[in-house]
Amino acid sequence: MTAEATPLPVNVPTGQLALVRPADRSDKPHLPVRGDLAHIGLAGRYFVPHYAVPMPHVVREEAMLRGAGKAEAEPLRTLAAGEVFDVLDIAGGWAWGQAQADLLVGYVACSHLEPVA
Repeated sequence: MTAEATPLPVNVPTGQLALVRPADRSDKPHLPVRGDLAHIGLAGRYFVPHYAVPMPHVVREEAMLRGAGKAEAEPLRTLAAGEVFDVLDIAGGWAWGQAQADLLVGYVACSHLEPVA
């Protein structure tokens, strides 16, 4: 885990949320936010239509973390078997989320993941 990357809280914010300044996206590779969805821990800091609670999954066999949900997308790094990947969204056979080891955000083929019991 890098010094700059810190896990996000999973608790749901309470109270009134307000937009007060432009969003800081300086740590984009480690920031689980897209135009339509973000990690629930970012509610109140990033405005998107939906927030998701991470669903931990175990990587069943070595898998490639990619920059987009398609086989030809840019490879970001290899996820080792047994590594935990927090899934925030699943669509078209791809899971979007964040690797727990280094908090890198990307896409993994669903066939390589298994939900944590």
